[in-house]
Amino acid sequence: MKQIIDLITAELKKAFEEAGYDKSYARVTLSNRPDLCEYQCNGAMAGAKTYKKAPLMIAEDVVGRLGESRCIAEVEAVKPGFINMKLDDGFVAEYLNQMAEDEALGLEKAKDPQMILVDYGGPNVAKPLHVGHLRSAIIGESIKRICRAMGHEVLGDIHLGDWGYQMGLIITELKKRKPELPYFDEAYLGEYPEEAPFTIGELEEIYPAASAFAKENEEYREEALHATYLLQNGHRGYTAIWNHIMQVSVADLKKNYRNLNVDFDLWKGESDAQKYIPAMIDRLKKEGYAYMDQGALVIDVKEASDTKEIPPCMIQKSDGASLYGTTDLATLVQREEDYHPDKVIYIVDKRQELHFIQVFRAAKKTGIVPESTELIFQGFGTMNGKDGKPFKTREGGVMRLENLIAEITEEMYKKIADNRTVEEAEAEETAKIVGISAIKYGDLSNQASKDYIFDVDRFTSFEGNTGPYILYTIVRIKSILNKYKEAGDSLDGLKIAGAHSESEKALMLEAAKYNGVIKNAFEETAPHKICAYIYDLANAFNRFYHETKILAEEEKAKKESYIALLVITKKVLEACIDMLGFEAPERM
Repeated sequence: MKQIIDLITAELKKAFEEAGYDKSYARVTLSNRPDLCEYQCNGAMAGAKTYKKAPLMIAEDVVGRLGESRCIAEVEAVKPGFINMKLDDGFVAEYLNQMAEDEALGLEKAKDPQMILVDYGGPNVAKPLHVGHLRSAIIGESIKRICRAMGHEVLGDIHLGDWGYQMGLIITELKKRKPELPYFDEAYLGEYPEEAPFTIGELEEIYPAASAFAKENEEYREEALHATYLLQNGHRGYTAIWNHIMQVSVADLKKNYRNLNVDFDLWKGESDAQKYIPAMIDRLKKEGYAYMDQGALVIDVKEASDTKEIPPCMIQKSDGASLYGTTDLATLVQREEDYHPDKVIYIVDKRQELHFIQVFRAAKKTGIVPESTELIFQGFGTMNGKDGKPFKTREGGVMRLENLIAEITEEMYKKIADNRTVEEAEAEETAKIVGISAIKYGDLSNQASKDYIFDVDRFTSFEGNTGPYILYTIVRIKSILNKYKEAGDSLDGLKIAGAHSESEKALMLEAAKYNGVIKNAFEETAPHKICAYIYDLANAFNRFYHETKILAEEEKAKKESYIALLVITKKVLEACIDMLGFEAPERM
């Protein structure tokens, strides 16, 4: 289905042309004065210079051609040249009825679907997930879902940190603690144990202990660096330990991401890109893209239009070691070979912007990806506590993600349990669902690039611009629809039959914006646009609900129209929260 604004624009274009003006001036926007009109067109003012005519005269000419419009009920030319419009509620009702009949709710999907790869997550293995991993996971999951809703083929890749110095540290510390293990016996030729010599709890204790000791002990640090080198060059015993680390750590990561309702199609990491590095570096040197500078291998990426210094992209240190830039370029080599993406979206801390400018330019300049491939850096800001500093535990440490989820869930359980109509088991399950909505909506309702305050009290509130408020609205609609069905009535075949009040018309107009909002959120990789929309939609519904006796309405046709409007409102809200990565319970 076309967006409702496009249908109005088509009417305006026709009117502009019939009045003798270019149709390009017929740009329709939502009114910034909803007290005066619903949509407006300011094209008459833009055309005044071209046609050497007063804007109001142009506007009046156009308005005179809109008398037979099928979608506009009221139209007025207003000084100095605005065209103010109110839509025909029968037209809006027909539009919503068509949306209700379509599985995708009329969403105008991509005519030429793209292959899109979303790179989000990025945790290091062998370390617990903490709140610093939250934004990438939440924003990335939502962007992936929005892209899919628009009809694109999408793969989400976690891009694990699984091949660096931390692996050498773990191997070295394990060797210190358990030197008798066969992985450290160079003469051992048998099969290594299937079971890992550590649990996830032990693994998460080993790494920080090793990291702290290495900072104080240079000999230990050198040993860890050498262990890293041996692992990366195929040491048999260390490769077996690495496989154990991956097995234990990835299983724990999957559990934690599942609790956040986040999932990845690809569980690839830096290690997967390693085999592409030697051939990539050879080609870059042979073709003259890479050259030695102060002992390091670099690629120039500065451009004439740069207003600030963009340093070269370093791909090999003087000691021959690879860097993040090397791995990121090799990952693009792999992605191009395996998936041929039209677009790769990176959901990363905004402080890494310079790094990705270098990598993207190097990838395009050297032909690692075609010029037509879109490489998008979606930088996100910091999640801060009420003190404005990065979010910490009460003791001042970095909070584990599972502890944050547990804290929010407990807060929601207390609030839901106060509603004594809900059984304990149901309250616990509902608290998990609503808790996730509080976390995700609290994050996604902010523009991704901006820092924000994570305020537990505000985010868990059932009032205001919060996830629980959105879910409470959906649950309220479900309750009305269930009562309607319990009274022996069916939801099948119901149609909206126009507006019977201002609040009903306002709700209809909000629901009809769905198509345009999702398209805009996709084009700008901006989940916060969906949050703003469903908050407005929830407010419009609640106003209608408080002003209208829905189930008590005695006129059958009117009641059926109300119920049909509730059905499409619920569908739109549920489709939107699915794109944001959470769901609504049956009761709250």
